[in-house]
Amino acid sequence: MEKTDEKTIFAKKNIDSMSDPIKHECGIALLRLKKPLDYYVSKYGSAFYGLNKMYLLMEKQHNRGQDGAGLANIKLDMKPGERYISRSRSIDQKPLQDIFSKINSRFENIEEKYPEKLKDIEFLKKNAGFTGELFLGHLRYGTFGKNSIESCHPFLRQNNWMTRNLVVAGNFNLTNVDELFDVLLNLGQHPKEKSDTVTILEKIGHFLDMDNQNLFEQYKQQGYSNKEITAKIIENLDIEGILKKSSEDWDGGYTMSGLFGHGDAFVLRDPSGIRPAFWYEDDEVCVVASERPVIQTAFDLKKEQVQELTPGHALIVRKSGDVSEVMINQPLERASCSFERIYFSRGNDYDIYNERKKLGQLLVPQIIKNIDNELDQAVFSFIPNTAEMSFYGMMKGLEDYLNEEKMEAIKALDKDASDDDLRTILSRKTRFEKIAIKDAKLRTFITQDESRDDMVAHVYDITYGTVERGKDNLVVIDDSIVRGTTLKQSILRILDRLEPKKIVVVSSAPQIRYPDCYGIDMARMGDFIAFEAAIELLKECGKGFIIDEVYRKCKEQELMPKEQIKNYVKEIYEPFSADEISDKIAELLTPVHLKAEVKIVYQTIENLHEACPNNKGDWYFTGNYPTPGGNKVVNKAFMNYMEGSDDRAY
Repeated sequence: MEKTDEKTIFAKKNIDSMSDPIKHECGIALLRLKKPLDYYVSKYGSAFYGLNKMYLLMEKQHNRGQDGAGLANIKLDMKPGERYISRSRSIDQKPLQDIFSKINSRFENIEEKYPEKLKDIEFLKKNAGFTGELFLGHLRYGTFGKNSIESCHPFLRQNNWMTRNLVVAGNFNLTNVDELFDVLLNLGQHPKEKSDTVTILEKIGHFLDMDNQNLFEQYKQQGYSNKEITAKIIENLDIEGILKKSSEDWDGGYTMSGLFGHGDAFVLRDPSGIRPAFWYEDDEVCVVASERPVIQTAFDLKKEQVQELTPGHALIVRKSGDVSEVMINQPLERASCSFERIYFSRGNDYDIYNERKKLGQLLVPQIIKNIDNELDQAVFSFIPNTAEMSFYGMMKGLEDYLNEEKMEAIKALDKDASDDDLRTILSRKTRFEKIAIKDAKLRTFITQDESRDDMVAHVYDITYGTVERGKDNLVVIDDSIVRGTTLKQSILRILDRLEPKKIVVVSSAPQIRYPDCYGIDMARMGDFIAFEAAIELLKECGKGFIIDEVYRKCKEQELMPKEQIKNYVKEIYEPFSADEISDKIAELLTPVHLKAEVKIVYQTIENLHEACPNNKGDWYFTGNYPTPGGNKVVNKAFMNYMEGSDDRAY
């Protein structure tokens, strides 16, 4: 984040597309060109086929990271003394454009001096970066820490031995960095930083070095020369073994990708499948990305042609071009992140599009209940922009519900009913309007709280005349309600200007009650309006002692191995139903002097699983963490809350 002097009277505030912006998982893209590069010049008319595809793969995933970006490239079969690894990283305001404009500027210089050389593969590989066969790209959302160039992937571990060079980029977060750091110390290393990124890089690097050394000694004893040994190492490097030894004690969610200097590559997915990865291979390319439709778009494929990387497995791409998916760690019960389906991933994925519509459709019974079945006095809308798909599903569900009502009403007509009676029934329709309009570029510049809040309230605008004053219920759907800050400061205030009888805010996600520790920026208990509501309810009903009991239980197991730790924070919520907590949330988020009654409706856990049957990772809603480190993190987050600490729990 931008640092500002305390005396500065100007500040800027940006609001993301959803009402509660969340930073989340990063995005990766790996591409291996399997044919000689002249093939792509001949078939596609360009020496930059791979680079252009990488731009597409990364640009189509810019939703996954806007804090920074990086791109690495490896050229195969270069002679000693010739550069074979290129890397560019940026934390510019538009990092992806910054990287590719810098790369393209080099080719523009070549075009100006030697235009005939732009299709000369041998010349380009010798004289220009990013003209190799193997690419690795990364888009970064910084969940915490410095947003510096050093924080941008891909990371590079360099060595004069080609086979010991390592490039790593990932979409991941580990919960047991302290343990892994100690492992590196016990190996005799002296890491420069205590972070999961450095820890992973050095752990893979250590076992890469070990395998290189073992192979060197083996072939040296067999009488091979040093030059010959390098070729033998390239052929026989045990990538599967390196990954098994490196990752056996990782606790977290990850899609980890890497390149070795000689041209091998891998993408490794965690055993629970928490973080996503998809891949495709034909005789020309092998490609991996964090999202399926990205690959479909870049290579004009059907969804059936793109495969999901199996949890606990690695896709290994050898220098020879051979591709295999191999098990590295025994897969666990699948716990793929359901937030990917609700919000993070691009909505043009076939399954995600239908799942988001289903999430909206399944909310209809709760909505009908909260508007007292007054469907004829209700106007429906959504908070722009990512809730649009769940809105379509909600409207489809309301249409089905209304059709059932119409059918029952028609059945109840007597034989003397007139055409007008029938027409009155058939003319009933659900009313929907474009209510909220987002001013994406609106910023505030005054730091005094009263004035700033007034400006924030105008981040959203409304379409006037869409609601019948004092009679209509106004129902708006959003992806999720995490903190509720924007809802309270902006959305509810601006919607109240339409003077509805009641405002019902619907979340297509369940109540977010617990911190994430696998890559989403939701780490502090105090950030969750559901937690705040539960704490208030405990105090109000004379059960505040539960808060102290939970704290005591957490402290008692603070130093226990993570495998023995239990999530005691669940006990904060146990005395109350989901509806009771939702009602308290509505009370806490209702601004002073608001005229309309406010109701908050959250998705149920059961309906979430029905809508997203293959992505049942729901720990932020239920507290059921897929790895032992999750229980350690949630208890630590609660202890931090009780002790008034803003430190992150991992």
